[in-house]
Amino acid sequence: MKTQADLAEKLLEVIEEKDRRIAELEQQLQWFMSQIRLAKHKQFGVSSEKTDCTQLSIFNEAESNADMTIPEPKITEVKAHYRKRTRLTTDKLPEDLPVEIIEHELPAEDCICPECSSKMHTMGKETREELKIIPAKAVITRHVQHVYACRNCEETSDHVPIVKADMPEPVIKGGFAAPETIAHIAVQKFVMASPLYRQEQEWKQNGILLSRQTMSNWLIKASETWLEPIYEEMKLKLCKHEVLHADETTLQVLKEPGKTAQSKSYMWLYRTSGEAKHQIVLYDYQPDRKHIHPEAFLKSFKGYLHADGYNGYHKLPENIIVVGCWSHLRRKFFDTLKTLPKDKQPDSNAAKGVAYCDRLFHFEKQFALLPRENRLKERERLSRPLIDEFYNWIEHLNALPNTLLGKAAYYAQSQRKYLERYLLDGRLEISNNRAERSIKPFVIGRKNWLFSNTPNGARASAIYYSLIVSARENGLNPFEYLAWIFTNAPNLGKPGYTSTIEDFLPGSAALPQKVFTPKPKETKSEKYAWEED
Repeated sequence: MKTQADLAEKLLEVIEEKDRRIAELEQQLQWFMSQIRLAKHKQFGVSSEKTDCTQLSIFNEAESNADMTIPEPKITEVKAHYRKRTRLTTDKLPEDLPVEIIEHELPAEDCICPECSSKMHTMGKETREELKIIPAKAVITRHVQHVYACRNCEETSDHVPIVKADMPEPVIKGGFAAPETIAHIAVQKFVMASPLYRQEQEWKQNGILLSRQTMSNWLIKASETWLEPIYEEMKLKLCKHEVLHADETTLQVLKEPGKTAQSKSYMWLYRTSGEAKHQIVLYDYQPDRKHIHPEAFLKSFKGYLHADGYNGYHKLPENIIVVGCWSHLRRKFFDTLKTLPKDKQPDSNAAKGVAYCDRLFHFEKQFALLPRENRLKERERLSRPLIDEFYNWIEHLNALPNTLLGKAAYYAQSQRKYLERYLLDGRLEISNNRAERSIKPFVIGRKNWLFSNTPNGARASAIYYSLIVSARENGLNPFEYLAWIFTNAPNLGKPGYTSTIEDFLPGSAALPQKVFTPKPKETKSEKYAWEED
């Protein structure tokens, strides 16, 4: 028979087991509540990851708010004055817009004085300006090529020379698309994120039956014939740089050989860093996320590559030095912070992690205008000690591995050698945000057109995005730039047209002025809105 002591021991084991189970369930509940708060923040909260430095900073307030780039203010005596309030507006119009003048005059019979019946004259004018938008219109361009022959030879000789007037080559042989048409369709899809089926409906409303299949064929044909050689030349130029950025995102391709329609493909991105004189941004479509793709794309590249924590980048050859991204680390602490109740956020370890990252970014803001060598010295003086302090804090954090804070701490420790590498060269950046900003146009477009039908379409999309995003990075108007390419590329080498592939690159000096985006002149009200009259 069981003794009373045995029963008590058994009861104690049951209680301990229940306590253990309760603690486990409480931990699970805490985790689920944190996930709910994080999901709510991502769905309903502000998308910006900015924080209030005055509340979360673990550093001295004066030090946090200091800005070494701002010179000392000069003390000047100011006369008494009155403030004239002006409306600050962000609306800007180019000065070279055509002006349509409409005169509003009284009929001659009404220009009679109501008092003395004498004829009235114009004593002044009141003017009102309006911005008039004219929707896109389509016209038929009919090329008529004159053919010439000699009358004398026709009468006296058995051989009559035939001479034809010069006529530009079409962008697509046998097609009826003008360069401007393909450029417009491309800009609507790859800049404005308007799928071809929506463009088809828009054309139909204007009485033009232009199918999405025809538009797709035009885009792919023009890309393969004229844009791909420019893309390859840009790739050669890109790999000659010593500092690059890389990123990747998913893409669905319905008719990828050997894969189901629901499987993931990838769009890789490679771009120049801020130290480059002319920016190059290239997209590369691949069926998967294997490291062999960046390895093949960057075959001739040697230098530093900014990337996120994806392990595939760490398998690249030794001549490619991968530099980690502090924005990714900060985001993990920031997500942890948003799962906490607001009253517990300021004093939490997550807030300390965010504050450390913010301080490093604050240093980079101060170093932005410094020469490369001075920036490197300042990083050694200020950033490196702070990083050492941060990792000393991480080692004593003792966060549970399965929590968001624990995962952030693990990411920081496992990525340390990559995260610290931006200290090696003054040209390097603290984050890979430059690549993330460049891949965003593709992500926005993907939300609208959802997928590519074939690998050829996906490759064409990569080429169009490459030229369009690179054009915008270099201050070019995407429509004018593409239209200029489609006009000149079929006539390469002819008199009056460009002569080499390099002339088509976004940073080329051969580009005409019309392909550049006009910069509106700063208005006086905008420039001096804060000052007194």
